[in-house]
Amino acid sequence: MRLAYPTNIRIIKLPCTGKIDVLYLLKTFEDGADGVYVAGCMEGDCHYLTGNLRARKRVNYVKKILDEVGVGSDRLQMYNMSAGEGPKFVEAAKEMTDRIKDLGPSPIGKQANKTR
Repeated sequence: MRLAYPTNIRIIKLPCTGKIDVLYLLKTFEDGADGVYVAGCMEGDCHYLTGNLRARKRVNYVKKILDEVGVGSDRLQMYNMSAGEGPKFVEAAKEMTDRIKDLGPSPIGKQANKTR
């Protein structure tokens, strides 16, 4: 089954969401992303045991930082799904794309472009 998700989605594959780092998430926004979502396996069903729980903590930490700097935590979200749930991945992609369209461009992207 081939499923289509929005073309503005950029996928970065990791062996486990537990490898996601706070700095990677923040750098993504600094580099001009208007929004980011992390798609990890179901909680309690991580091949690496607790990787998705670590990822959730890191995502929540970055959401706090984004609120503090005025970007807004709504621009970052974590979804849990199994590898066999392609339609759920597409649904998450569409949901985030719609959310970001409603929020508009990231204020970080505007500031970064002014200083370059």
